[in-house]
Amino acid sequence: MRENARTRATIWKLAGWIAAACIANGAAVAASPPNVILIYADDLGAGLLGCYGQKIIRTPHIDRLAAEGMRFTNAHGCMYCAPARASLLTGLHDSHRGAWSITQGGLLIQQDQGKLGEEQVEKKLSTAIQAEPGEVFLAQVARRAGYHTAQFGKLDWGFTTTPERLKRHGWDDAFGFLDHVRAHGYYPPYLWRNGEKIPLPGNTHLDAGKTKESGYDSPEATRARRDRNGKAVYSQDVFIEALLQSIEEHRDERFFIYHPTQIPHGPVDVPEVHPDFADDDRLTDVQKEYASMVRILDDHVGRIMAKLRELDLDRKTMVIFTSDNGHELYYVENKGRGRSRSYHGELDVFKGSMDLAGLKWTNWEGGIHVPLIARWPGQVPAGSGSGLLTAGYDFMPTFAELMGVEIPDGKDGVSFLPTLLGRDQAARDFIVVNHAVLAGCWKLVKEKDRFLLFDLRRDPGERNDVSKEHPD
Repeated sequence: MRENARTRATIWKLAGWIAAACIANGAAVAASPPNVILIYADDLGAGLLGCYGQKIIRTPHIDRLAAEGMRFTNAHGCMYCAPARASLLTGLHDSHRGAWSITQGGLLIQQDQGKLGEEQVEKKLSTAIQAEPGEVFLAQVARRAGYHTAQFGKLDWGFTTTPERLKRHGWDDAFGFLDHVRAHGYYPPYLWRNGEKIPLPGNTHLDAGKTKESGYDSPEATRARRDRNGKAVYSQDVFIEALLQSIEEHRDERFFIYHPTQIPHGPVDVPEVHPDFADDDRLTDVQKEYASMVRILDDHVGRIMAKLRELDLDRKTMVIFTSDNGHELYYVENKGRGRSRSYHGELDVFKGSMDLAGLKWTNWEGGIHVPLIARWPGQVPAGSGSGLLTAGYDFMPTFAELMGVEIPDGKDGVSFLPTLLGRDQAARDFIVVNHAVLAGCWKLVKEKDRFLLFDLRRDPGERNDVSKEHPD
């Protein structure tokens, strides 16, 4: 009997090993899944990073991520902010009919101004973003795997949200803005942390000190941007300090940190011009300030990595850097030209869109192509690259597989964990971004009442519609 019991125990132990080995669909994941930090930059075109070809702005810390990890060249977000974040957090593409609705922005500013009462704000919020009872969000996937979940920065989606919704989305700790409109300024009078209002002394502007979005290089606009009156605390500095503290506090447990940055979303505002650009005659004043915002972002990535090394978490943490959508211009006039397929970076001294067609707010490649870099020492091959077609809604299945939990049912994403671990992975069939479908080298775009077809392998700038040559 004792021999049979020992045999059964051995069989069950072996079965457990086999099950654990199969969780990641055949991809060998380390016995202990890593911490995960997802840095989600705002309106950052891939071309602003040195590892993607930037020549004016140095980004040494993000470049080091790429040198020590994997850089993707065929990653896509969405056309603009809100759908990109909703897609990321739900694992659904942004073209589902009735998949979600978006709340009105500026509600909390209007409440602070006395234009709306609390009941009016609650009524407006109750009509949108009503999650289905069974809907699973990204942070909930991490919580199922036993991770502490934290978000620091811009609100996770919508144009106004609430502490209750952040909790429903799975965040143990959520610190940042609840109002998208206020998040366009960098000096808010207060932020929110888990339902508690956190005042920022010295910040006196209800609109967070938002600067002008036109006439960038006029003397008046420059003076307004550099006027520090009522602008004592830069919100992005608050977020990075809170993020580093969270790493410290949760060093002995698995954590998932989501950092949706404000920068470099405009209007341009920065505490001071970075020394790299102060005397650069190639740049206007507003371009120097914008470039400084990108440097702040890079410096903050460097601080995150330094903290991981300090706490001996460097090899225990996967760090992913990406953006919500393609590039946007906040430092030149007439940026409306960038909404056209005929625009290929002509206005941009930084070439943030890498001369791809269009900008943010379009589903041309310049509007949806994003940087994607992943680093996990010893697991993600250092100095590697991938042309795998990926979308923002692929993070949920990828993280589920990485963390060893089941991928939620009904999601659109495909895990790219095998690629991250340097293993073979079959190309996916297609991705969907707004009114566009990408499959292999092909891109089909619905433009008003017609369909356009592009061969991105031969024509990355989407200059030549070949739908007539390929009617099928």
